[in-house]
Amino acid sequence: MDWAAISLSAELALVTLLVLLPAAVLVARWLAVTPWRGKPWLEGLLALPLVLPPTVIGYYLLVAMGAQSPLGRAFEALAGQTLAFSFTGLVVASVIFNIPFAVQPIQRAFEAIAPDIREAAQCCGLTFWQAFRRIELPLAWPGVLSAAVMTFAHTLGEFGVVLMVGGNIPGETQTVAIAIYDKVQSFDTAQAGAMSLLLLVISLVTIAVSYGLVTRLMRRRQPV
Repeated sequence: MDWAAISLSAELALVTLLVLLPAAVLVARWLAVTPWRGKPWLEGLLALPLVLPPTVIGYYLLVAMGAQSPLGRAFEALAGQTLAFSFTGLVVASVIFNIPFAVQPIQRAFEAIAPDIREAAQCCGLTFWQAFRRIELPLAWPGVLSAAVMTFAHTLGEFGVVLMVGGNIPGETQTVAIAIYDKVQSFDTAQAGAMSLLLLVISLVTIAVSYGLVTRLMRRRQPV
């Protein structure tokens, strides 16, 4: 069992979640309540990772973060290392690739809140942030929880974007999905099977617990 790769995948999933989720909540809320003509185009742009092959996204990210790009040169000047083929580069790529998995469930949760509730909060004298924190966010919490679980689980199993942007550097960019691929290539089916089973169990348990919590939250809100 390649515990280094498993640990790296868990760290990547956690950091991605901590970076992406707060921004996803704000973007999703804005999309849910703001009508404008260009909204479908923005929603389409955010949803691109759902339909584009991971290698396509990985290629463009590699170009954008490469040593010859302005972003890559600026990062190397500040950090003393390249952005591509580093853990930081993996985080950037993972955040971008997971945007639809984080934004869409939260947006649907905010859209389900009746406009009358927001109007009542304004009539009660609550500021935007008070109403958001005390009323809207608790009501949208099932969507936030689903987004967090989907983002975490999806990051654990991501292969194409991670391989394109991070390469296959043991202990630095080699995630569990890439380690499984390496084991299969070297005909070590026992190790590949063990890591695949572990990833399957973690993903299944995480999603099942999430569904159970969301169902419990929704039942509590139903009138008796």
